[in-house]
Amino acid sequence: MGRTIELTLTDVTAGHSDASVMTHARDLAPQFKALADENRLAIVLLLSERSRTVRELTEATGLAQTLVSHHLAPLRELGLVSVTPKGRSNVYSICCDAFSAPLRALAGLSTPVEDACRD
Repeated sequence: MGRTIELTLTDVTAGHSDASVMTHARDLAPQFKALADENRLAIVLLLSERSRTVRELTEATGLAQTLVSHHLAPLRELGLVSVTPKGRSNVYSICCDAFSAPLRALAGLSTPVEDACRD
């Protein structure tokens, strides 16, 4: 059973100098570093499904509330997630569809990259 994934990729190198591409990579590196953490990635994947409170994230991940809050802080600082106060709770969401859609598509890959790229 195959899986179809549609992605639109933008060639960031088209018409740009090598130095410009390096600057772009340097600007993106903090976001990728934040997502390299397994717990942060799990939180972001959960938020790509729907907005959630810290309590909901704690229940879904099995992490302690303080640890979930700890991981949300850099994601907020980098602008990957946003927070909206709602009563006595805060509701966390993915920053935008431009981030959420490709994240969900990549999360749908169930085979290692090496296997997926073989003919």
